[in-house]
Amino acid sequence: MMSQTCRVAIFLLLCWEAVSIEVPLDPKIQQELKQPPTITKQSPKDYIVDPRDNIIIECEAKGNPLPSYTWTRNRKFFNVAKDPRVTMRRNSGTLEIGFRSGGRPDEYEGEYQCFAKNEFGTALSNKILLRVSKSPLWPKEYLEPVVVNEGSHAILPCNPPPGLPPPHIFWMNSAMLPITQDRRVSMGLNGDLYFSNVLAKDAETDYSCNARFHFTHTIQQKNPFTLKVLTKESRNDTSVHFSLNLTELHSARGITETTPTFLSPTGTSSSKTVLRGDELLLECIAAGVPTPSITWYKKGGDLPSKKVKFENFNKTLRIVGVSEADAGDYSCLASNKMGSIRHTISVRYKASPYWLSEPKNLILAPEEDGNLICRANGLPKPEITWLINGDPIESAPPNPSRRVAGDTIIFRSVQIGSSAVYQCNASNEHGYLLANAFVNILDVQPRMLAPQSEVIRVIENNRTHLDCPFFGSPLPMLRWFKNGQGSNLDGGQYRTYDNGTLEIKRARKEDQGTYTCVATNILGKAEKQVRLEVKDPTRIVRAPENLVIKRGENARFDCRISYDPSLRLIVTWLKDDNPLSGWRTLVQTISNWFKEVESMFYPRMKKDEESLTVTNVNEQDEGVYTCIVSTELDSDSAKARLTVQDRPEPPTDLELTDPSERSVRLTWVPGDDNHSPIKEFLVQYEEDLWERGKWKNLTSYPGNLNSVILPLSPYVNYQFRVIAINEIGASRPSRPSERYRTSGAPPEVYPQKIRGAGSRKNNMEITWEPVVGTDQNGPNLRYMVWWRRRDSREQWKNLTTRYEKHVIWDTDTYVAYEIKVQAINDFGPGPESPIIIGHSGEDYPRSAPTNIRIRPDSTRAIIMWSPVSYESVQGELKEYRVYYWRESSKLKGLSVSREKKYQSFSTTSSKPQGTLKDLIPYSNYKLYMVVVNGKGEGPSSTTHDLQTSEGVPGPPRYLRVQERNMDTIYLDWDQPLEPNGILTGYTLKYRTVNGTKVGRMQTENFQSNITSYTLRKADRNARYKFDLSARTQIGLGEAYIVDVTQSTNEAYTKDQVDIATQGWFIGLMCAIALLVLILLIVCFIKRSRGGKYPVREKKDLPLDAVDQKDQDGSFDYRDEDNKPLQGSQTSLDGTIKQPDSEDSLVDYGEGGDGQFNEDGSFIGQYTVKKDKEETEGNESSEATSPVNAIYSLA
Repeated sequence: MMSQTCRVAIFLLLCWEAVSIEVPLDPKIQQELKQPPTITKQSPKDYIVDPRDNIIIECEAKGNPLPSYTWTRNRKFFNVAKDPRVTMRRNSGTLEIGFRSGGRPDEYEGEYQCFAKNEFGTALSNKILLRVSKSPLWPKEYLEPVVVNEGSHAILPCNPPPGLPPPHIFWMNSAMLPITQDRRVSMGLNGDLYFSNVLAKDAETDYSCNARFHFTHTIQQKNPFTLKVLTKESRNDTSVHFSLNLTELHSARGITETTPTFLSPTGTSSSKTVLRGDELLLECIAAGVPTPSITWYKKGGDLPSKKVKFENFNKTLRIVGVSEADAGDYSCLASNKMGSIRHTISVRYKASPYWLSEPKNLILAPEEDGNLICRANGLPKPEITWLINGDPIESAPPNPSRRVAGDTIIFRSVQIGSSAVYQCNASNEHGYLLANAFVNILDVQPRMLAPQSEVIRVIENNRTHLDCPFFGSPLPMLRWFKNGQGSNLDGGQYRTYDNGTLEIKRARKEDQGTYTCVATNILGKAEKQVRLEVKDPTRIVRAPENLVIKRGENARFDCRISYDPSLRLIVTWLKDDNPLSGWRTLVQTISNWFKEVESMFYPRMKKDEESLTVTNVNEQDEGVYTCIVSTELDSDSAKARLTVQDRPEPPTDLELTDPSERSVRLTWVPGDDNHSPIKEFLVQYEEDLWERGKWKNLTSYPGNLNSVILPLSPYVNYQFRVIAINEIGASRPSRPSERYRTSGAPPEVYPQKIRGAGSRKNNMEITWEPVVGTDQNGPNLRYMVWWRRRDSREQWKNLTTRYEKHVIWDTDTYVAYEIKVQAINDFGPGPESPIIIGHSGEDYPRSAPTNIRIRPDSTRAIIMWSPVSYESVQGELKEYRVYYWRESSKLKGLSVSREKKYQSFSTTSSKPQGTLKDLIPYSNYKLYMVVVNGKGEGPSSTTHDLQTSEGVPGPPRYLRVQERNMDTIYLDWDQPLEPNGILTGYTLKYRTVNGTKVGRMQTENFQSNITSYTLRKADRNARYKFDLSARTQIGLGEAYIVDVTQSTNEAYTKDQVDIATQGWFIGLMCAIALLVLILLIVCFIKRSRGGKYPVREKKDLPLDAVDQKDQDGSFDYRDEDNKPLQGSQTSLDGTIKQPDSEDSLVDYGEGGDGQFNEDGSFIGQYTVKKDKEETEGNESSEATSPVNAIYSLA
């Protein structure tokens, strides 16, 4: 019973893992605390190095104090100081082995292990197996030709030299072309080339195996094989090869078909062992005629589809990341039409050790308990061994606080001074694992790992965490207080975590205040204060709404926000989850340069704090817009969709069906309506006989139809297209339909706009509009013209013509005729037109108006006359015309213009009269009259006199206002240009004006001989408005107004002008603006071209006449970028190009003097010529020297 109790206690002890102290990553604490060494960097266990480079074996560790390093080689102490080729890096255990002073790298092959030690323990690296890469030569051998019968299988062995690491194998021919591989010919995993069956064409090339070695970058080439194929017929008859498949080829050449046999692996079964995590490669290559196909199976289950890959034309099965579930029996089935065979491969699974629980560093305070756990698995089960500071734990001095229990070390009541580094080794026959874990015993008083005071701002009603990171050994006890109160905060609204964080489940305004955390252990205490501020949440109170906007209109999204004003608010807009740009994209071409400038100053997307406006929307603006409002504490977002209504897309797939003589059915597929329903479809047609290429409207249909019967005209070769129309506009036209021709018929319309009129007094021209092509309804269109005198009993006269005009001669002057026209084609006559009335030609009128009477006043005159007879008009009476002119003024000495004017009167009254307007008063006029018809004017009447009476005068010629001193204003003027009578004087009206206040109007009258006046100002600061009018006996004339609202010493005349309205000034400003714009464009072009385009100098190096292989048969395929350039240098200087040379290198360079070094190579950069620079300007360029860099900025 006692023994059972002890076993249970031990089991519970092993399962219990003490909570160890974690050392924070604070560099200051890391620097102060003493710690055993920890390996941080080391070379891989299996370490292959390049023999051409120095050997570097890495080993780095951390610890306090810094560790020192020692090495073992092949499990013996390796004295680094005694070997002159070996050095150890400072503050590191990394070894560097150099060979400048001699020695061979393979002399240093072996097993290395690094030891990092300080006063608290020793850490070990893995055992590093150092091996030098090898690329041995192929043994010299003579290969006999391989002779094989056509249809038999063949194997060309490779047997590459054993390299380290193994080389990559591939097959080529003597022309360095790869051997084509397929189901019949392929390379195996061992590098051999397999022929499932040999054909005669296989002898047309040779076969060479190549091995590429990774470290040395070299390729070893084996002597080529020659394949001789024995056939039953002449080798030369091979033309059949290229027109038959393999099965037909075998039959055609008489090759015996055979059942499959395995070439690799042989037999019916084999086995393979694979380690956990490795790649499993299974191969089956079979011979036979026809070439067998390979199929894979797994016994008792399916192949793992996610891990398996079939390669090499299904001959290779690859499984990556092998696990225990991949073990089992795999079968490959080789089959052709002659039969099948099967091979089974038993896959055995093994595993090198892998960690289940790797031991971790353990930090304990004095008298604390803990344990180290080292658990690993593998197949077979790995053995666990423990070491302490690199020595077996069994040989270490006894420690009463430590006990080993298999894969666990148990520590109880540890003491200061027992720190050490423990190593766990888990190994089996397939490998090992080595892990270091130190046990560090610390005695540290509490410390805060964050600032002593900080401010935390949180959003109301959110879960809040107040951090208080601390450290100490033994582990301190932590308590929280609020506003200096004595009770510990834990429970209810509060929760304290082991790492010192205080959680407030739901922060409220009353939770604001100062919180103090105190960490205490037996060595002391430390504290920290946190000021908590609770802020209002950030919310979108009015979210943007979905919008449907017509193209070209503006869209506005509102995003009203509520937030804490003490926080900084940021409003961000996204479109389709991408940031919005408020500026249009800058373009690079000159054609878009003006749009670029416009977009820089007029952004299409305008944002403010609570809205986004998209102006002039188009289809690219459509999408989901997201308003994101955020502060440094929280954020909110809302989305809305912008739908842009646009013109519809054009209809597609036009189809003609149900043909008939005068109609056809047209069907189409409507295009996308772009969010605006289609209201109607417009059908257009084009015909190729009358107006080829011109599209005309045929008819329109409602938007819910997509199949209609079209009414057609006879004798037209139609093709149709459809345009969709919605509220936004019309779509682009659809693609045209196929053509459809209708049969002919007589015309169905008569000619339009028939007219009869004379071009001379003895003829009449009958004209009409021709019948349009689509209305002609048939070929050979002509017109039947009918006419006769009106109001007579004569018979209709007619004739047929192909023209659109017929002239009738020998007619009386201006006689009425009845006219009609009819269209005729080869299918018959069309309808007759209605009768219209035409007239023969007109002659000039014979008579002038008589009995002319005049009743004038000051500005008008009523003219009366007797009408002329109808016969004397000799045509259609258009008007009576009065010609008049001003002969003189009744005032002496006043010159007048005698320009002749006329005024027309259209009247058929028996007592005609008219009024002449806009006459100048107090003037003498003369006039006469003529009759006008369609031919022209008749003879003139006698000339009559007309005298206008006196009227009111015009405005004075000018009014000058001069402020000669502070107390008076001097005015002077001149008489009107048109007095319109005898002047009797002048009237001056004036008033004061002070802003919006206007004074009383005052009047001064002057005699006609007075033309000046001096006004004494009642107030020096007063401003005046003057009205000056001239007088006749009839009354006051038009006033001349001067508004003097500002103090001035200048004269105010009506001739003053504003310079900003003058044409010459506007033209000058436009010219200056145009010049500035041209300069901006030139600067933009110069910057876009980027200067010159330097070309790198390249020398063509001739190939050696001999093979580039090394003497041992290998050749170097490393990139030329890794080799130094030979025979070329670069110059930084240059001069202006000389124009006199045509073919020298100077033409291509910046320098005038070409310089050459001793081996003849050209020194300096050269660029392409000017003409090349212009034609190749789209190619990339780079400034290869400081000089060219400066040129590129020009």
